[in-house]
Amino acid sequence: MFTTRPTLQGTFGMVSSTHWLASQSAMAVLEDGGNAFDAAVAAGFVLHVVEPHLNGPAGEVPIILAPAGGDVRVLCGQGPAPAGATVAHYRSLGLELVPGTGPLAAAVPGAFDAWMLLLRDHGTKSLADVLKYAIGYAEDGHPPVERVVETVETVRRLFQEEWPSSAEVYLRGGPDGGEPPRTGEMLRNPALAATWRRLLAEAGAKAAGGSRTAVIDAAREVWRGGFIAEALVRQAGRPTMDTSGERHAGTLSAEDLRGWSASYEDPVTYDWNGWTLCKAGPWSQGPAFLQQLALLPQDAAELPEYGSAKYVHLLVEGCKLAMADREAWYGDAGDGGAGAVPLGELLSDEYNATRRTLIGDEASYELRPGAPGGRQPRLSAHARAVASGEAGDFEAAAAAAAGGGEPTVAGDGGTRGDTCHLDIVDRWGNMLSATPSGGWLQSNPVVPELGFPLGTRLQMAWLEEGLPNSLTPGRRPRTTLTPSLALKDGVPVMAFGTPGGDQQDQWQVHFFLGVALRASVRGGLDLQGAIDAPSWHTDGFPSSFHPRGMRAGSVTVESRTAPEVVAGLRRRGHDVLVGGAWSEGRLCAVARDPRSGVLSAAANPRGMQGYAVGR
Repeated sequence: MFTTRPTLQGTFGMVSSTHWLASQSAMAVLEDGGNAFDAAVAAGFVLHVVEPHLNGPAGEVPIILAPAGGDVRVLCGQGPAPAGATVAHYRSLGLELVPGTGPLAAAVPGAFDAWMLLLRDHGTKSLADVLKYAIGYAEDGHPPVERVVETVETVRRLFQEEWPSSAEVYLRGGPDGGEPPRTGEMLRNPALAATWRRLLAEAGAKAAGGSRTAVIDAAREVWRGGFIAEALVRQAGRPTMDTSGERHAGTLSAEDLRGWSASYEDPVTYDWNGWTLCKAGPWSQGPAFLQQLALLPQDAAELPEYGSAKYVHLLVEGCKLAMADREAWYGDAGDGGAGAVPLGELLSDEYNATRRTLIGDEASYELRPGAPGGRQPRLSAHARAVASGEAGDFEAAAAAAAGGGEPTVAGDGGTRGDTCHLDIVDRWGNMLSATPSGGWLQSNPVVPELGFPLGTRLQMAWLEEGLPNSLTPGRRPRTTLTPSLALKDGVPVMAFGTPGGDQQDQWQVHFFLGVALRASVRGGLDLQGAIDAPSWHTDGFPSSFHPRGMRAGSVTVESRTAPEVVAGLRRRGHDVLVGGAWSEGRLCAVARDPRSGVLSAAANPRGMQGYAVGR
């Protein structure tokens, strides 16, 4: 089978991420004696610098980690809605949806504290050791990738006219010069480098010569109560032009920042065909991956031929059912009360046997959530409207064809699908999958004192009471972020994931099945072959991103897809759009064979920047 690159194999350590500088920085940490968790923190902070259109320190990150010999855990770096972020407040401003940009869309920042908790509890390196790579790239510069340049060009007028602090960082010559950065020239962010240097100095002073962990905890205190917190709150209070076309101040307060920290949870799991898949809870998109597997035959031999029109049809229709359930049932409602997410029923054999009967020979154009345990599904008025076609088409076909998990950016900064990813396994068997996102350069103005913006994750919550994903103070908005970890016989063997918003768990299911169903390479898993296989996505359910639209019956396929597959999908009634040859997904993956200790890694050629490294 053709692949763009080899599946890497070795025994020392493997890294895969969506940017080569992050991958190589993580590898440098491994070479310096650090473990997978040290390396992940270093790579995460480098991604803030080199993929600023896809993530930032004030964004969020879910992490699934498997310490060697320990239990798989989820580390939640998704902050909740601030105390002042109520449906009543937003409605009083005349809003029907949370804006896609600006401080009203800002949740409590989660990424920084999650990385600190990972380093403190599972790492071995000092904070200075892992931050030096990001400081270097921010201070000395790095050549920006094409997508950074394209994103800045799209929002250039917004930066010049409304967000001058962003223009200072991302436009050559500042607001007056007005030119985006150029590929091949160095892009610097001295304010961000200065922030991390000051953080290190203040944390060191607070810890007063204390231990490695004491310095990390002191840094967390500086973030949530020191100069960083003060600057974030000031920025949130500044009226800012957003996607509503008006200027609004946000609700983030000092109390919100002081009162939250990242936390650990058990993963949600599902067993399929000898594999155990681990995901974050229903505050993420993760269980939708598991539901898609639950809708498949439990015997892999009963699946249609891999990659055939019948196979793609089955996966697309199963995805629509799982995503309809996501819309009706998922959210941060884990208190065990009447509003709790019924995950047990949603993943049960009985429920999915019934749901499976809805997959016929023809493409569905309806949004069909189920009724687990006899409960009636709860959909927002907006979701019902877009599902019925009353709210218009999801996006222009050209935008849907863009694929690739990269941002579709409107002139006002409105975006969807902006994320990055990294997976790491080390020689001791520690394994990790993380999907950093949010805090994009196009999400909010750069905080002048800090060099990075606030996030916009609240755009995923509904301004309607009584729903699983209603905007609620103290609750996490339901996110699309969904790293993955797979076990065989109870032992972690593979970590994988991708950017791509609502498309993440579509591409990941296809990737996983490509690994699980196809031949191995050199005695290990064919990670690169599964990544390179032609892929697709559907927009046949309400989007998680402003303006929350839907394109019923749609399937976007890569032009490398066999003509007979495209024709077979159209015969089944799918509205097929043929996109670019390499436009669907930005997958990363690492693996470990527990019998031999051989490590593997692969990365996506799509986007021309993801790389795996290792030895």
